[in-house]
Order: sequence, then structure tokens, then C-alpha cells
Amino acid sequence: MALLDTLEWRYATKKYDPTKKVAQEDLDKILEAARMAPSSSGLQQFRVIVITNQELKEKIVPVAWGQQIVADSSHLLVFAGWNSYTDERIDNTFDKMNALRGLPLDTTDEYKNRLKAQLSSLSGEQQAAHAAKQAYIAFGLAIAQAAELGVDATPMEGFSNAELDELLGLDKLGLKSAVMLPLGYRMEEQDWLLKLKKFRLPKEEFLIELA
Repeated sequence: MALLDTLEWRYATKKYDPTKKVAQEDLDKILEAARMAPSSSGLQQFRVIVITNQELKEKIVPVAWGQQIVADSSHLLVFAGWNSYTDERIDNTFDKMNALRGLPLDTTDEYKNRLKAQLSSLSGEQQAAHAAKQAYIAFGLAIAQAAELGVDATPMEGFSNAELDELLGLDKLGLKSAVMLPLGYRMEEQDWLLKLKKFRLPKEEFLIELA
């Protein structure tokens, strides 16, 4: 299917068939789409946590305000951003980038130092929010790739970030959860949302053209 067709097909699945699992090959493509996503200054200041352990998914259900789709999904992806920007993190990323490109490590020092100054001027909360925005870009591409493969996905912000971070030990990894994405296959006869027409604003209302 073409991208627009897949976006018309997809919806926020409300009931998953727990007996159906996403093939590793398809999961790899979804994760690769997230990995290939653009990010501010190319820092990739987020990570994707892949959860398949059923017991852990069950523990996340109350953290996700009782939403059973977490437990019934084939895989649960948690997109988490850096909790802060440190010189070490920024230096490490640019060093890897320059090494890959066969460039001297100091090639990007001028830009990198300006970036450090800019980011360090932000509060801790602002830094975490900035990193989370980058995670959302990858999140969107993962959803699109899943749809192209015929894999259902449900964007989820309905959970306690603090509780999830504690449960997964994200603080020890220097991360803060941003959004979750259950993956799997819809249980058509039991999903109330599937029976409803997709609602989107008409183009005339959605688009603002400045000539």
C-alpha cells in the first residue's frame, strides 16, 4: 500500500488479539524506521525500549491506568528521551559521527560548543522536554512503518511517566519516558473504534496557506 493508503487504514487500535505476534522481521523494520528518524543536531537523544516479557507488560497495565491493550499487545515500545544534555553525551555523539565520516574529531568543535552553550542555558525540565520532542519524530515514523506492514499500533500518552520510569529503571539509564506504542493485531469483532469512521479535519480547515 502507498503511505496515504496505510494512514487511512490505521487507527488507534483499542483491542488486540493476544494470540497474534508480530514477526521479528516486521518488528526489525519498525525499529529501524525509528532509528533512522531525524533528530535535532543528529544527537539521537532518545532510546526505544522493546518489551515482550508478558509479566512486565502486566505490571505496566496499572501504570497505564488499567489499559489492557498494554498486556494484550505483541510488543510494547517505550520511547524515552535523555533526561538532560551533558557535555559527555554531546561529545560522544559528535566523536562517533566524525569518526564514521573519516573526519578529525575537532571538525565540528565550533558548532558543538555553540550547541552546548545553547542547551546548557535550558532548565532541566526544558532539556528533557526538548529530548522528548525528538523521540516523537521517531515515534511517528514507527507508526507509519507499522501501518505499511499491516501491523496495528496505538499511540499512548495515558500513563504515569514517573511510575513507568521507576518500574523500568529508566533513571539509571539517564532517560525519561515520553510515549508508548503497543504493537500487534486488531481483534476486529471486539474493537469498538474500528466500526467508526476515521475523523480528520477537512483540508480547508486544516491547512493555512500564506501566499
